[in-house]
Amino acid sequence: MKKYLLLLGMFFSIAVFAADKGTWTGYISDAHCGAKGNNDGHAACAKKCVKEGYAPVFVIGDKVYTISDPKKVSKYIGDKVTITGTITGDAIDIEKISK
Repeated sequence: MKKYLLLLGMFFSIAVFAADKGTWTGYISDAHCGAKGNNDGHAACAKKCVKEGYAPVFVIGDKVYTISDPKKVSKYIGDKVTITGTITGDAIDIEKISK
């Protein structure tokens, strides 16, 4: 029984820390508006909110990801972009970004 509990515990540990590498297309929005920034018409608002101090975020559909290095997206605020990187939990680490 202890072996099964140990294996089960290891499985959940691996699942929690699993990272997803890939390429995704979405919008660079702001933490204030979040998923509302999932469209071209939100660009001016996203720029305003980021300028006011809200963190930039990456939005894919209704899912909002924090950005590990916000400087990498500073010139893409409000834009639809394609990001290559790693998603871990609710955060994305960007390797490459393009419009």
